[in-house]
Amino acid sequence: MHVHPVSSSGSPAAWSRTASVTETPSAILEVKSAEKHFGGVVALSDGNFELRPNEVHAIVGDNGAGKSTLLKLIAGALQPDGGEILIDGVRVTIANPKAARVFGIATVFQDLALIDHLDAGSNMFLGRELLRRPPLSWLGVLDKPAMRARAIEEVHRLKVDIRSVDQLVLGMSGGQRQAVAVARAVAFGNRIIVMDEPTAALGVRESRAVIDLIKEIQGQGLSVIMISHSLPEVFEVADRITVLRLGKTVQTTTRQQTSLTDIVGMMTGAYGR
Repeated sequence: MHVHPVSSSGSPAAWSRTASVTETPSAILEVKSAEKHFGGVVALSDGNFELRPNEVHAIVGDNGAGKSTLLKLIAGALQPDGGEILIDGVRVTIANPKAARVFGIATVFQDLALIDHLDAGSNMFLGRELLRRPPLSWLGVLDKPAMRARAIEEVHRLKVDIRSVDQLVLGMSGGQRQAVAVARAVAFGNRIIVMDEPTAALGVRESRAVIDLIKEIQGQGLSVIMISHSLPEVFEVADRITVLRLGKTVQTTTRQQTSLTDIVGMMTGAYGR
């Protein structure tokens, strides 16, 4: 199959394939034999990953296993030095995070990228503000009522537990901030939500709310990639689990076909000894 590479803009018009229109790839996203080097340091030497429709797929591994590097390749924050990324069976170049959004990939990093002194609704539209109709749009006048209405719609759809979209992010708990960042990722028609340690530094109650939110996202028909150190949470919410160790993919398995002990063994290299 011949594939035309994607332009750096990530425009869907810039890529096509000469293949039968009846093809229906089982994976919506694939990473094959990905490599990433930082000088003499090999962060990823054989990264392989596959995401299916409407799936929660967890990536786990010890510190330095290559999890964050793999995530950043998918998010467009880093470019691979080798290997390939395919979306719907087509090889693509994800040149930057903006290009990733074109392909329906939205990433919620640990820092969340929220502005404390703006309300939840305004944070959901950061960089994607809606403008009033002409001629006011030509003057850059924001359509605040439309943005507020859309924010309320998304908050209700995902059952986000905040008092109001008018509430300042500064006064929110860690779990509520995470929920606002996730709602922003979901709000713009993305197919794949990537979450980097979504429950890190959260208490038990707030972690529970985030796990429920991930289930709600899946219930909306989206796919979720999550990196997590919390294996009990992984086993609760993930359909499949990919284990990385020393920059290589060790194995991908379903949660029903493995155990927490097996996963720890794969992460540490003790599995199969």
